[in-house]
Amino acid sequence: MTLLVDTNVWIAAHDERDPDHQRCAQVVRTRAGELVAPPTVVAETAWFLEDRHGPAAEASFLRLITAGALGVIDLTARDWRRCVELIETYAELGLGLVDASVVAVAERLGLTEVATMNTRDFSVVRPAHIEALTLLP
Repeated sequence: MTLLVDTNVWIAAHDERDPDHQRCAQVVRTRAGELVAPPTVVAETAWFLEDRHGPAAEASFLRLITAGALGVIDLTARDWRRCVELIETYAELGLGLVDASVVAVAERLGLTEVATMNTRDFSVVRPAHIEALTLLP
């Protein structure tokens, strides 16, 4: 079963000092091959890892893509339009492009689970295809 993964899960899985490290690392380990993310998440994660942990951490993350452990789901024109709608609808929440793209991809692919530590945004946003996303870990 495909699992969408948000930036904060990748960051916590990498950083052993992060309080959510164990839970996030377990999701990444046990669901390898099922993990997907839009390019917005990939870019944000790569930037954070390089900024906080250096180029080796960034390269290690990107190797997940080349090894097939992380699939990148490109955004369609419809997804981009949906991102704009979500950003405008949830303007008071401050929903940004990365989180909006996760929701748009979930809607398009009919996915119900998202691995994220961002319960503030993802527990408020209502996707078009289901009442609410199931948030892991």
